[in-house]
Amino acid sequence: MGNQNSVKKHIEHAERTGVCQLSSMGLDEFPAQLLGLSSKLRTLDLSSNKLRGLPEAIGNFAVLKSIILNSNSLSILCDGICKLRKLESLSISHNRLVSLPPDIGKITSLKVINLQGNKLGDIPVGLTQLKHLDSLNLSHNSIKRIPDEMKDLQAVELNLNQNQISSIPECLHQCPRLKVLRFEENCVPLNAVPEKLLTESKISLLAFDGNLFDQKTFQDAPGYGKYMERYTATKKKFD
Repeated sequence: MGNQNSVKKHIEHAERTGVCQLSSMGLDEFPAQLLGLSSKLRTLDLSSNKLRGLPEAIGNFAVLKSIILNSNSLSILCDGICKLRKLESLSISHNRLVSLPPDIGKITSLKVINLQGNKLGDIPVGLTQLKHLDSLNLSHNSIKRIPDEMKDLQAVELNLNQNQISSIPECLHQCPRLKVLRFEENCVPLNAVPEKLLTESKISLLAFDGNLFDQKTFQDAPGYGKYMERYTATKKKFD
């Protein structure tokens, strides 16, 4: 289970600071000593280890705001993680997840979710319940379709790059805060990009390289002018 002495030093430091950095420690299970910090820990980094699961007791970390689990061997997430009401950032990129817990929408403070590089075949619709979500990264999975429930997604940015999506549903124009939609390297033809997405949504950046149309043909799409008005206005703000 990694270097015990080094782990112990990091946990002792975390007891004083509320921040625990245990990345690249060779851990193959969640350190039991950490459970004693459930009332203190605000940030936990367990990335680049060999973890296959988390204990249900993870739900007892009452003040945890950020957890980083990138580059492990997680195929499931325990239900306990859904009890982390203060959690704002959840990063589980490059694992083996095929689904999320049904109650994922109960992590009410979540602002940033990174699920890049997993094995998700569907978008977990529970994510649409997260009212404070700013960024959702689902890139490099095996997602084939975007469900109609995504009309309720609160995210400002949605990243669906490198999946197996063949059409963009009209419902996305109803997303109340969506401004950036990335779907590069999928299988989307231009006629599968709905006009309402260009004319009636708040999206000011569509990233679509690597699909079945290019920038030149995109300029002929109905509603392109309306989209470019938003794109140009947004660009001016940052110039």
